[in-house]
Amino acid sequence: MNKGLKIGLEILLAALICLFVWLIVKSVQKPVKFNQELKARSEVGIQRLKDIRTLQVAFKSATGRFSPNVDSLKMFYETGKMDIVMQIGSHDDSLAVANTEAIKAAVRKANKKATPEQIAEKLREAYAAGTKVVFSSVTEIAVKDTLFNNRPDFCIDSLFYIPFSGRQLTEMESTIKTVSGVQVPLFEARMPYKALCKGMDNQLRINKDAECRDQNKYEGLQVGSITAPNNNAGNWE
Repeated sequence: MNKGLKIGLEILLAALICLFVWLIVKSVQKPVKFNQELKARSEVGIQRLKDIRTLQVAFKSATGRFSPNVDSLKMFYETGKMDIVMQIGSHDDSLAVANTEAIKAAVRKANKKATPEQIAEKLREAYAAGTKVVFSSVTEIAVKDTLFNNRPDFCIDSLFYIPFSGRQLTEMESTIKTVSGVQVPLFEARMPYKALCKGMDNQLRINKDAECRDQNKYEGLQVGSITAPNNNAGNWE
């Protein structure tokens, strides 16, 4: 064989080997990088779902039900109000506890049908006069002045969008379900991987969805459930 031809073939063979090695490494690294990117995106999505859950719980405290859509939940944050319960005094203060019981007894003696509100009013009057007592005070405050006010990065306008999806809204539902004869408000919010993984390798995303289905899991991130009470848990918890 011609020496020049032999050298050429050796160079070609070496190049092909390098190409095959590169392709093998790339095929191995592809799902690794996909999972790394999915984890990073999921962290952003999970934080938004946690914030949505916080808003939903506050909405339920104020209305007795969960919000069925993002519009009413956003309006609740921007214009709604919620009750904040504050405890005045301490149950560890024996004098405050004794004074409280004495005032309650005096009110009930004067009026056997005294309501809890009337008793609370007498306790507030005693507290204002300088007497040590223990009672709960309810204050109404704007939602946006209470929730997330320690989060300078919080933005209500972006909260309801699935991150990296091109502004696709988080899927949300609410219902009231009868459980053991009791009506229980339920909600769920969902971010499907199909939206969360937009722009990523589509076949690997399809594989991820199939893996979730095989494990009877939702193909994405979800908090709460409208099918059964789950204490508003997220499927990442």
